[in-house]
Amino acid sequence: MISHSAQKIDGTAIAKSIRDTVASRIQELKTKHPRFQAQLVIIQAGERPDSSAYVRMKAKAAQEVGIEYKHIALPAEATVEEVVEVVKTLNNDDTVSGILVQLPLGSHVTADGERTVTEAVKPEKDVDGFHAYNIGHLSSRASDPLFSPCTPTAVIRLLESTGQPISGANAVVLGRSDIVGSPVASMLRNRDATVTQCHSRTQNIEAIVKNSDIVVSAIGKAELVKGSWIKPGAVVIDVGINYIPDSTKKSGQRLVGDVEYSSAAEVASFITPVPGGVGPMTVAMLMENTLKSAERLWAISRERKVQPLSLNILEKVPSDIEIAMAQTPKPIAQLAREIGLSSDELESYGKYKAKVELSVLDRLSHRTDGKYIIIAGITPTPLGEGKSTTTIGLAQALGAELGRPAFACVRQPSQGPTFGIKGGAAGGGYSQVIPMDEFNLHLTGDIHAVTAANNLLAAALDARMFHEATQSDKALYSRLVPTKKGKREFAPLMLKRLQKLGIDKTNPNDLTPEEITKFARLDVDPETITWNRVLDTNDRFLRKITIGRNPTEQGHEREAGFDIAVASECMAVLALATSLNDMKNRLGAMVVATSKQGDPVTADDIGVTGALTVLMKDAIKPNLMQTLQGTPVFVHAGPFANIAHGNSSILADRVALKLAGTEEGDSSDRVGYVLTEGGFGADMGMEKFCNIKCRVSGLKPDATVIVATTRALKMHGGGPDVTPGKPLHETYTKEDLVTLKEGCKNLIQHIKNSRKFGIKVIVAINQFASDSPAELALVRDEALAGGADAAVVSNHWAEGGRGARALAEAVIATCEGPSDFKFLYDLDLPIEEKISIISKEIYGADGIELSDLARQQVETYTRQGYGGLPICMAKTQYSFSHDPKLKGVPSGFTIPIRSVRLSAGAGFLYPILGDMQTMPGLGTRPGFWEVGVDEAGRVVGLF
Repeated sequence: MISHSAQKIDGTAIAKSIRDTVASRIQELKTKHPRFQAQLVIIQAGERPDSSAYVRMKAKAAQEVGIEYKHIALPAEATVEEVVEVVKTLNNDDTVSGILVQLPLGSHVTADGERTVTEAVKPEKDVDGFHAYNIGHLSSRASDPLFSPCTPTAVIRLLESTGQPISGANAVVLGRSDIVGSPVASMLRNRDATVTQCHSRTQNIEAIVKNSDIVVSAIGKAELVKGSWIKPGAVVIDVGINYIPDSTKKSGQRLVGDVEYSSAAEVASFITPVPGGVGPMTVAMLMENTLKSAERLWAISRERKVQPLSLNILEKVPSDIEIAMAQTPKPIAQLAREIGLSSDELESYGKYKAKVELSVLDRLSHRTDGKYIIIAGITPTPLGEGKSTTTIGLAQALGAELGRPAFACVRQPSQGPTFGIKGGAAGGGYSQVIPMDEFNLHLTGDIHAVTAANNLLAAALDARMFHEATQSDKALYSRLVPTKKGKREFAPLMLKRLQKLGIDKTNPNDLTPEEITKFARLDVDPETITWNRVLDTNDRFLRKITIGRNPTEQGHEREAGFDIAVASECMAVLALATSLNDMKNRLGAMVVATSKQGDPVTADDIGVTGALTVLMKDAIKPNLMQTLQGTPVFVHAGPFANIAHGNSSILADRVALKLAGTEEGDSSDRVGYVLTEGGFGADMGMEKFCNIKCRVSGLKPDATVIVATTRALKMHGGGPDVTPGKPLHETYTKEDLVTLKEGCKNLIQHIKNSRKFGIKVIVAINQFASDSPAELALVRDEALAGGADAAVVSNHWAEGGRGARALAEAVIATCEGPSDFKFLYDLDLPIEEKISIISKEIYGADGIELSDLARQQVETYTRQGYGGLPICMAKTQYSFSHDPKLKGVPSGFTIPIRSVRLSAGAGFLYPILGDMQTMPGLGTRPGFWEVGVDEAGRVVGLF
């Protein structure tokens, strides 16, 4: 018999050591990652004294170790459903690391109800370890739980602190509760102990205990286990918490365990006291679990591992639609998780596309943006030079081949070109956005929303002109500001108009007759109307129409016209808006005409701003899709690149840059890349990206990729015209180094232009099957000699991301270091001078010549306060000049400015060079001839 030899297992001291380790680890993480924060939330229903005491203990421990603590107090009568709703909210709160529901709940809550509540806690935040997922994994030798229950873990830690072997030992567990007894038994078994679990129906408990090397008691009976039960040298862990009468105590009672400590200590080798044993250890384990959860959730929140889709690449490349249809996209919700979006930031439109909530910008505002690259091109042929294909291929190379966070940001294509000559804009070959048919057609309805908004404004303008022409001032004012239920009030936008007019009154009845006339009559000059209706179809016969011909319009006819939907200023506003409120303000500022007094008439004046915003409130959210290799693509907005600025939305770029961004403490290999595409050549899409889009967004590009093809370069070197639908001349299909070298002057001029913005230049030589090695080498050498930082041949059309791997590596290397980006001109310069700078510096013109109309318009816009806007040149995409016939690098020309128009909402002036069509027409053999559906209902014929 061993007498008085038991060593007390000091749970208080061990718990302090664990808490110190937790506190040290938290401090270490916060030093490296200042935003790291563990947070424990405890939900308590009612104010039971024992529960409140436990909650205070946990709160104190959390404060000591640096865990943020929150206590949610619910009334004692809170229903299971009410508690579950609170739990669900916390589940979805990314700042919460651990959720603990303090049991018991109210007396009205059954055991099943409590189980419902604990099961509502996400296993990933179940720091108490009570969820069936964690208990189940705890019971299996083949798996590990996310969290082990705190008290059972405390028991094991205390046993391990003794140094006594668990493996091979006979252990008895008194108690079979789900909270302590059963989990402890599982944990002992998993450590190779032979376990007997006893409960209230067990026979001969004393004999079982007497044969055990380890005794764990959690049976809830005061001092049930006597020293005479204990095997000499056994280790005793007492989990019991029981109160017995004690007249010497102020409370009249004292705390004891399940084991009679005095007699057991004479027999056991190690024993835990009560209090001071398992209790403080349980709280310490809760702190450890909360830290463990915080670290795991932190790692998940920073995880951006996109699982690539494999490509079945064929030597003979099939049609674009065949390739697209052969690939099965991943569910968009999966892609969203992979790039770091939460479920409540995603609004799915079917299985493979979704809108992204702008709230993600607030959540990730702390991140440093990823690298920002504008994809531009040389002056193109009418066939296009694969700029979209290069954007997608490069994104696939960066994301799927090199494993870097990579986002492509492209415009939504108009259905006009899709069914016309050009076709869709999803890329091509093995570098495409999928599903290709959904991308090229309705997508999520943004263009339809733009169409609806544009046409509502057009209808409102004509209706207002009609009503002003057919009513007296008094009747007009009475209808604009009617009396409702004996009260007359101005609409909010009316107050804005009153302020604009300098009328400082808010009561409609206080206006003088002169003020009523001034307020009620916009007095639009019909000759100055610039606002057309729009349609997303190429329809040449709508370019000029006569409206108001029905007798009901009482002879108020006027000439009008239709533009294609993507030419609408509403589309440009969508692309340049930085928030919903900014979009509303821009829509309201759109000028549709001038009054007979010479004042601009805006959407605000017409009273339609709020309605336009409502029509476009969903359109402002960027659309998420994917490439053939499963990397992310944002598809958002589609302004024309010749009459508007030709870039996808600022918001899509900003979301992508944050998702690709880094946090303090991140290594350089976590930096991601955002590839945003500018329309047509670098003289158009990139120039407008830099001078317009970047001014509004405040973003700075790190580099530009200029896409070049031997085909286009040969054309600029003097090759025959390239015409859609006609076979290519042999100059373009056979080696011709002389013509090609002459054409490289066009590429070199684009490189020089890009340098004027202070950004680095990578030339992507988009390889065609007919290109010879000598031709590709010539273009590369000329590009490098012309000032490019890198020039790489890329075969992504035929090989997907693998074919653009070298290009991706060049982009990564070139983008190292800060951006030296700068604007080409100062906004405070006169309008004419800004136009002249672009014409001379980018186009190579000798100067500009304004028509009388253009000069008059410049004077009007300057007088109206629009002189400080940037310039958006509306010209042909087929030449540096205004004349599409002038190929290569023309010189000795003067740019004629036919007129200058205002996009006050979008925030730019656009000079028109030559004849620009804002409504395309259909050719003799449009692309729609091939489009249809097969027997399975799948789209065929798109290209």
